[in-house]
Amino acid sequence: MRRCCPALCISTSTSTSSRRGAARPAATAAIAIAAPLPPAAAVSRPPLLVLVLLQRRPAPPAPAPPPHKMAAGGSGGGPGGLSSSCPQPPPPPPGNGAAAAACTNGAPPSPPGLTYNQCGASNPAASGGGAGGPAAAAAAGAAGAAGGAGGPGGALQREPVYNWQATKPTVQERFAFLFNNEVLSDVHFLVGKGRGSQRIPAHRFLYSDEVQIGPETVMTTLYTAKKYAVPALEAHCVEFLKKNLRADNAFMLLTQARLFDEPQLASLCLENIDKNTSDAINAEGFTDIDLDTLVAVLERDTLGIREVRLFNAVVRWSEAECQRQQLQVIPENKRKVLGKALSLIRFPLMTIEEFAAGPAQSGILTDREVVSLFLHFTVNPKPRVEFIDRPRCCLRGKECSISRFQQVESRWGYSGTSDRIRFSVNKRIFVVGFGLYGSIHGPTDYQVNIQIIHTDSNTVLGQNDTGFSCDGSSNTFRVMFKEPVEILPNVNYTACATLKGPDSHYGTKGLRKVIHESPTTGAKTCFTFCYAAGNNNGTSVEDGQIPEIIFYT
Repeated sequence: MRRCCPALCISTSTSTSSRRGAARPAATAAIAIAAPLPPAAAVSRPPLLVLVLLQRRPAPPAPAPPPHKMAAGGSGGGPGGLSSSCPQPPPPPPGNGAAAAACTNGAPPSPPGLTYNQCGASNPAASGGGAGGPAAAAAAGAAGAAGGAGGPGGALQREPVYNWQATKPTVQERFAFLFNNEVLSDVHFLVGKGRGSQRIPAHRFLYSDEVQIGPETVMTTLYTAKKYAVPALEAHCVEFLKKNLRADNAFMLLTQARLFDEPQLASLCLENIDKNTSDAINAEGFTDIDLDTLVAVLERDTLGIREVRLFNAVVRWSEAECQRQQLQVIPENKRKVLGKALSLIRFPLMTIEEFAAGPAQSGILTDREVVSLFLHFTVNPKPRVEFIDRPRCCLRGKECSISRFQQVESRWGYSGTSDRIRFSVNKRIFVVGFGLYGSIHGPTDYQVNIQIIHTDSNTVLGQNDTGFSCDGSSNTFRVMFKEPVEILPNVNYTACATLKGPDSHYGTKGLRKVIHESPTTGAKTCFTFCYAAGNNNGTSVEDGQIPEIIFYT
């Protein structure tokens, strides 16, 4: 029996390995068969039984090297090229398709004519679900592409394997290849329902830095980038939105920017709304914004639109909100859905005609609010109202002012005529108001009408019927226009103020030229003053009222 030992080794090794597990029998059998037989002189005729076993045994598969000596070549490893530590699975029994599918660990079958080596699926280091995942596999691809098809010395012939990395010299190309590919996929998305559903393979990592974003996908992509903390992708989305920001989508993007906590994008949207308020509120997206966004816009002092038009836009929004809340579109419900937003409408900035034709008849305001606003427009002293009377100014930057008098004196009387002074500037500015002197008799209220007139055409460019309260000091008190008045360079304008009230302070030692220098940029704005002929209460270059002009450059 000792003479038959080499042949019996096959049977013994196979049975031993089968008791230890099914992971290594093929490799063990291959090693046993490949072992060299003793010389012929040492072996006599083997028993008949052994010869029959040898004759009936099916042809062995191509010999494979031991696991620790397997080649690192592209055909000897899995898709990641990591094969040196991965034992080969046993060949499937003939006709047993279920066993063959189980060996792939969920990987797809090979395409016709190609063979996927799925060794990496059973190795955590090469598996797409591990920490290294396809990234580690792709990084090792260069080593996989360098090997040949045989084992050590090229003596062993093996079946050709599909090596997708052989033609992908860079890691970026390998990652791009894996996009929308079953290779090494560790998750699948089922999109759609029924027969129209799609099964999309994916991997737990990003494939490349290439981003393709469109108007239809940018917001969902931004949401995903925020959720999974991918700052680079988030920056791409925000940059796309900045480049495509327009007046007709500013409100929609503002809502999304507030939702996704993008303060820089929100600030850009608000600036766009300030500059293009009329176009922005007329866009379809305006009525779709939420209440908090509406309030944030109405709180701004920089909207460039007349208040009556802003009120009409807010009414449109309230009607849409009633429908969203399934409420009857009636004045009571409009007021209800507006909530705090209604108090942010600056009704005192309207003219009495605008208020009477619109808000007073809308039914949104209470009777008491309507009466108090009418009194504010018509009587002096003006009663306090619940609404903001601070003008909106659509200008950016710092407010500036110039003073044309060097000294203040007492007792300037009023008889119903206007105090006027003519002026011009050397650059384009926007005048937003005047500084006026107040009473010499202590705290007093004045009624005043201020105007800026284009001198040559006698056209009123801006005006406001309002009032102000003074404390009896020689300080100046601000009286503002409802909207900024554009002043063009080297054009003559007339500043007018008609006051009703007691005697006031007045300025003397007036300057014909006053230069304002910006403390930040050093830019200079030069005002030139001269006497305004006509119905004048006595103000001139040398003395009188209208000591200050408040403006933006």
